[in-house]
Amino acid sequence: MPRFHSRPVLAGLLLAALLVGCGQKGPLYLPKSQSPSSSSEQPPTAKP
Repeated sequence: MPRFHSRPVLAGLLLAALLVGCGQKGPLYLPKSQSPSSSSEQPPTAKP
């Protein structure tokens, strides 16, 4: 009966994990938008 060797499986998983991370570059968060916001402008208030 053939024995199961875990070393090739672990090596394959390690290689796959390294290859998955190869293309991940840049910040890991979304940068804040640089669009000019009108913070001094207030929304119109409702009149009773």
